[in-house]
Amino acid sequence: MEILRDPLWNNIRLDPLALSLLETPVMQRLRYVRQLGLAFLVYPGATHSRFEHALGAWHLAGMALRLLDERGALTGVPLREQQIVRAAALLHDVGHYPFSHALEEIGVTDHEEVARPLITAGEIGHCLRAQLGDTAPDEVFALITGRSTHPLQGLISGSIDLDKIEYLKRDATMCGVPYGEIDVDRLLNSLVVVTLPEHGPAVGVHEKGLSALESLLFAKYQMYRNVYWHHAVRSATAMYKRLVAVALDTGAVAADRVARFTDEGLLVHLDTPTLVPEARALLDAIRVRRLHKRAYECPAAILGDNVGEWIASDYALTRRVENAFAEELGLAEGAVLLDYPAKTQMLGVDIPLQRRDGRVVHLTAEGWEGAINLPRLSDELYRSARRLRVFTANRAPVPSAAVLHTLRLEADAVRDRLDRGAPLLR
Repeated sequence: MEILRDPLWNNIRLDPLALSLLETPVMQRLRYVRQLGLAFLVYPGATHSRFEHALGAWHLAGMALRLLDERGALTGVPLREQQIVRAAALLHDVGHYPFSHALEEIGVTDHEEVARPLITAGEIGHCLRAQLGDTAPDEVFALITGRSTHPLQGLISGSIDLDKIEYLKRDATMCGVPYGEIDVDRLLNSLVVVTLPEHGPAVGVHEKGLSALESLLFAKYQMYRNVYWHHAVRSATAMYKRLVAVALDTGAVAADRVARFTDEGLLVHLDTPTLVPEARALLDAIRVRRLHKRAYECPAAILGDNVGEWIASDYALTRRVENAFAEELGLAEGAVLLDYPAKTQMLGVDIPLQRRDGRVVHLTAEGWEGAINLPRLSDELYRSARRLRVFTANRAPVPSAAVLHTLRLEADAVRDRLDRGAPLLR
C-alpha cells in the first residue's frame, strides 16, 4: 500500500491494482492534460490535471464503498466487484483529448469511445485481466459509459456520481473561488443502495442528505456560471476549437492522432512554418492570451427553448456562419467566432431518494411541504448560466439586431441562405 499526499483529500491510499494502472503510459499522459482546459488563462491556478482528478475519484470511490459496507449495503457485492468500481473511477477520463472537453464540441469522437481500446487492450487491459479476471476490462468500460447493470453504477456515471463531486470540489479549490462548496461528507454518508422495481439494486440518496444534494446543485451552477462558462474561458475555447478544426482540415494533424497528444504536445505539433495563416493567427493569439472579445451576448433564458441550438450541435454549419459574418464585416476568417455551450444538466431527475419511512421515490418536490423542487430549479439555473456569444478579434463591433435575427433562424433556414449566397447581417 502506497500513500500519496493530495492538496484536496490529504492522504490517498493506493493498492497494487491502482499502482499498476497508474504506471501505464495511458494514465501518465493525464498528468499533462489540464482538467479545465484553457481556464488557466483566466484563473492562473487552474493548471491541475486529469491525473490528479483521477486520483481523487479513486479516493472517493474507496470512501463511498467503505461507508456503504459499514451499513451492510454491500452484502452480496463481492470484493472483486468493488475493485471493478474503483478501477472505473480511476480510469474514467483516460480518453480525454488535449485541453479536455473542448474538441468534442467540433464533432470528434466522444472521449468515452476513445477510451474503449485504451481500457480493453494494451497495458491497462493486461493489468485488469491479470488482477480482476478476463472480463474486467469490459466491465470497467461498461461502468464508465453508464451501460452497466452493476448495482453501484451510479457511483461512476449518474446524476450524483463521484466524478462530479470530485471535480467540482477540486476545480473550485484550484481556481481559488468559493463556489464549489459541497457537503461531501454528508453526501457520501447519505448514499444508500435501494431496490427499484424496474432496475433492481441502484445507488440512491437518503432523505437526510437532501441539503447536501442541494449544495451539489448550487455548486455546479456557480462553477458553470463563473468558471466553466466564463466569457474569457469560452473565448479561448472557441479559438482553440477553430484552430484544431482548421488544422484537421488542412492536414496539419491527423484526426486519429489528436487524442494521443498532451496539451502542450498538440500546440507544439501545430507550431510549424507550414501552418495556414488562419490557424497561425489563432495559435499565436492563444499563446500570448490575446483573446477575442465579446461583441454580442444573449442569455439562454431570453433566447427561448431550442433557439440557436445548431451552434452547439452543428460545428460545420457554425463555421460557415462565422465565415459569412467575417466576410460581411470585412474581417479575416477566424476573426468572428460563435459560442453556445453544449447543453448540460445541472442536476438529473433520475436520483432514487429513500424517504425516512423507507419508501423509495424519484427525486421530485411535488407534495413535499417546505422542500425545494430541485429538478425545476436545476433547469432554471441552467438557463440563467448559459449564454450565446459572438466573439471578434480586435474588438470589432457587430450589428446586434442582425446577428440575433440570424441566430434565431432554424438550421435549415440558415443553411439555405448560405447556399443561396444571401447576406446574413441585413
